[in-house]
Amino acid sequence: MDDKIKLLETFENHFPERDFTILHTCHEFTSLCPKTGHPDFAVIDFEYIPELLCVELKSLKIYLQSFRNDGIFYEHITNKILNDLVAATQPRYFKIQAKFGVRGGISSIITVEHFKEGYRK
Repeated sequence: MDDKIKLLETFENHFPERDFTILHTCHEFTSLCPKTGHPDFAVIDFEYIPELLCVELKSLKIYLQSFRNDGIFYEHITNKILNDLVAATQPRYFKIQAKFGVRGGISSIITVEHFKEGYRK
């Protein structure tokens, strides 16, 4: 799984002097439950304030699809995605909220955030 970050591509932020928020939503995220092997489904929201780089959407889609056959817990996958996107883009701020579907009568929402050192939104 560690090579997945290589799938992420970026492009230059042409307005680095300004704080602006980018919102992306993936409505069709899937992975596998590491205990049962059953599919897990989530809607993932990405909110970030770029510094010098923005994530390219096609590469983000391919990156997210690469988890399709991975057995991984919700908390782990949400934090891994955040870590990879922060490493690729070096943003001022990044927040990911993963809303996993109902399984056994329970749904889960995992929210993780990153702030660049010295930056507060």
